[in-house]
Amino acid sequence: MDMALNKLQHKGHAWIMLIGLLLVMALMYSLRRCRYAGESERLHPSGGDTIDVAIEYSPMSLYRYDDTLGGFNYDMIRLLAEKHGFTVKFHPVVKLAKSLEHIEDKTYDILVADIPLTAEFKDRYDFLEPVLLDRQVLVQMKDSTGQPQIKNRLDLAGDTVWGVDGSSIVGRINNLAHEIGDTIYINYEPEYGAEQLFIMTATGEIKQAVINERIAKSLSADYPDADISTNISFTQFQSWIAGKKRPEFTDSLNRWIIEFKGTPEYRNLEKRYLR
Repeated sequence: MDMALNKLQHKGHAWIMLIGLLLVMALMYSLRRCRYAGESERLHPSGGDTIDVAIEYSPMSLYRYDDTLGGFNYDMIRLLAEKHGFTVKFHPVVKLAKSLEHIEDKTYDILVADIPLTAEFKDRYDFLEPVLLDRQVLVQMKDSTGQPQIKNRLDLAGDTVWGVDGSSIVGRINNLAHEIGDTIYINYEPEYGAEQLFIMTATGEIKQAVINERIAKSLSADYPDADISTNISFTQFQSWIAGKKRPEFTDSLNRWIIEFKGTPEYRNLEKRYLR
């Protein structure tokens, strides 16, 4: 009797384990389908009157705090959309180089990222009216005395820095190499953006990186051993890139940005994010 009962209990446990395994497999398959559906959706333009905006994950463009999305560029586009009555669909992106490809193939109407307005990029893409000013800095670790190893741009001769793949910052580093008359080697990060490069430097995964100063400042409070005192560029305009799918919208958006920069709403964004 006891043996028969044990057999029944064993079979019952086996069925429970089997059912649990099947449920886990079904959940994994469902999540996988959802992930691929999301990726596929992001690669198709919305059509109609909806404006597709690719926006980079970064402290200046788009980030999440608690359950809320924020960021200077994110808030500015939402305010422009409310003021002028157009619909926006945001496509958060990490890989800048891939996003630039989708601007060229007209998947996205606008690319919003931390992109300095350089002569090289102006020849390749249509930039909108500048929305703010920024410059590039070198992120590196302080030594045991609290001092950075690289104290000025000349010290980078023959050294290696990291940069975001596809960014115009890479062009700035090449120009700097010409200015100092020596080679500066560049390692490209294809998967991550400027925020991740800062953290990789601050945690010792890489030696040093070049990113925008505003992003570096927003992160430096959490990493007091990281140094951002070495400037790599002069102050530059930061602009959004417009695709060629809706030239009439691009013209209107340029006017709206110019008007918006003279409003109290823009000054509030400056107070919140830029000071």
